[in-house]
Amino acid sequence: MTVFGMDAEAPVEVKAQFEIPESIPLQETTISEEDEFLEEPVVPLASDSLEAAEQKPEPEPEENSNAFKLEPVTEGYTPRAATQIEVTKEKVQPLLLERIDISAAVSMDRLDLARDISDIVGDILMEERIQLNQREQRELIERLMHDMLGLGPLEPLLADEAVTDIMVNGAKQVYVEKKGKLVLSECQFRDDAHVMSIASRIVSHVGRRVDESNPLVDARLADGSRVNIIIPPLAIDGPSISIRKFAKQKITLDVMERQGNLSPSAATVLRVAGRCRLNILISGGTGSGKTTMLNAISQLIDPGERIVTIEDAAELQMQQPHVVRLETRSANLEGGGEITMRDLLKNSLRMRPDRIILGEIRGGEAIDMLQAMNTGHDGSLSTIHANRPREALTRLENMVGMSGVNLPAKAVRQQISSAIDLIIQVSRMRDGVRRITYISEVVGMEEEVITMQDLFWYEYKGEDKGGRLLGDFKSSGLRPHFTPRAAYFGLDKMLLGAM
Repeated sequence: MTVFGMDAEAPVEVKAQFEIPESIPLQETTISEEDEFLEEPVVPLASDSLEAAEQKPEPEPEENSNAFKLEPVTEGYTPRAATQIEVTKEKVQPLLLERIDISAAVSMDRLDLARDISDIVGDILMEERIQLNQREQRELIERLMHDMLGLGPLEPLLADEAVTDIMVNGAKQVYVEKKGKLVLSECQFRDDAHVMSIASRIVSHVGRRVDESNPLVDARLADGSRVNIIIPPLAIDGPSISIRKFAKQKITLDVMERQGNLSPSAATVLRVAGRCRLNILISGGTGSGKTTMLNAISQLIDPGERIVTIEDAAELQMQQPHVVRLETRSANLEGGGEITMRDLLKNSLRMRPDRIILGEIRGGEAIDMLQAMNTGHDGSLSTIHANRPREALTRLENMVGMSGVNLPAKAVRQQISSAIDLIIQVSRMRDGVRRITYISEVVGMEEEVITMQDLFWYEYKGEDKGGRLLGDFKSSGLRPHFTPRAAYFGLDKMLLGAM
């Protein structure tokens, strides 16, 4: 589906999630070909305004007008054609819903449904004396189907591959992230009830609910995109929906190396680390690319290994054939039936896993993860929210305390130092580019302090005329502590050559 913009230099076409064929019967109109390129498109005419419309002189079409160039998201401008179609949709939709059976429509093939809706909409447009050309009618039908079966106004944003995050802040404010920058889109909902309808549709597909008794929900879309929903009374200005889109392009370490997210030497060290079955912790802030990095490293896992993934909302993209995906469950209306990450982690140890991948450590499951890493489950991966590698270990120590297990601080740190081998720090910098800022190795303990050494780090130097940050990925030149393990896998020469 597309939204009309004004940018004549860089037209972009976005494919809809379904196609409406040219053969669909549409209402015959009296609009000439020139009318499609008028600066002011035809607006819906009520019967009492027909005479006034006939007396109004038609404006001359501009030469080489590009008023209807296609662009997925426009900034700071509301296209008149898009506004006209939205106004028409609000008038047509209630009349359409009176004439169709929604429960039957949901089970129909989308193409058959599109044909049926096209016939009904054509009749409604004639009855209401609303004039639309064929292209506008197709746009209207797409929007009506998105509202009934899809995610309504969010559909064009989900179809736009340049958009990585969608943030709905109430009905009239929808932000998107493009190229690492947040911009306000032209997408809007009718009202808060419309937002709630879309939110309920999202969570119902994964067997969850969102209401006043359960106003916080983590869910996922059919394509794997991660969704967080929070509604009033917790969200003061209306329902909020945050969508982290599922990346269709598989991001690998090779891709990151070409994009300048890390240096070739650092990428080589991470390849060795992944193949050597090191326990790796990926640290970073929100939206910094932790899950993307985890997916990239997971591609180095041997296809013959049994992998168990544990997440709040399943979003990891494992490429191996032998994967068991587990997902937490929230409590029911009576407050029972909740399954936490700790429950799933304990159960996973009975499933004979070769590797355990925990989507994110955020609470008491930290102690169970450390114990799993220390009892033969090498090569485990997880993410954690922290700003630096040292802070990641401090947070991990604090989360062990949240488990209710009463252990001395030194014992906890010994568990951490023996379990974690490598910490990868990822950051989204102010130019919107995500970079690996540290690759740090956990060496051991000195008295009551965990000792670490930085293998690589990013050193900022300035920025170019386009605002992109300039810097170098520095290597410490130190011999990695896991070199003997790399030698066991026959990768020590590759490792030392990269350092």
